[in-house]
Amino acid sequence: MEEQGGMFGDGGRSRNMPEGLLTYYPEVFDASASREFLMALMTTTSWEQRSMNMFGKKIDTPRLTAWYGDPNKSYAFSGHRFNPLPWTPLLLEIKAVIESLANVTFNSVLLNYYRGSSDSVAWHSDNEEELGECPIIASVSFGHVRQFDIRPKGVTGEKYSIRLEDGSVLLMKGVLQQKWEHRVPKETSFMGPRINLTFRTID
Repeated sequence: MEEQGGMFGDGGRSRNMPEGLLTYYPEVFDASASREFLMALMTTTSWEQRSMNMFGKKIDTPRLTAWYGDPNKSYAFSGHRFNPLPWTPLLLEIKAVIESLANVTFNSVLLNYYRGSSDSVAWHSDNEEELGECPIIASVSFGHVRQFDIRPKGVTGEKYSIRLEDGSVLLMKGVLQQKWEHRVPKETSFMGPRINLTFRTID
């Protein structure tokens, strides 16, 4: 692997993880609440499978997505524009916990449903103009543990990883979106369903 610092260290993350980019909070939601939220989100969310152009062909995005938020807080990325669906009571309940933890008021959330080991998100940065220069994005995970990777832009052979556990919250902050990329890779071993919510503030 190209992971900087060798194998995972304590806490399920790469050794020598860069400072000021990520703050990880395990077990923000206990196992019972996380299981309840996972099942509810799987069955009540208005999931879509988007397509993208790759090598001149349209292919399905390897995950399901949904966008919720305040009115008029649309968001464009990867050639798509998301117009938000109205907040649900469930999403507002989760949002209140995350805002208290992050000390940030969020006005939108992107949901990603990873159905199994083949679902993923490729290297990218959330550096769209609507998010501002150094956004704070709160990433909430329910379901199967998945690996989250970051790497500096324009640098080869350097990568750091962290395992995102059920019920955890990861705050992405600082210059992460400007100078780094992140992804959730495909896996070769069995992976159960995972739903990730990334709470954002659209200017």
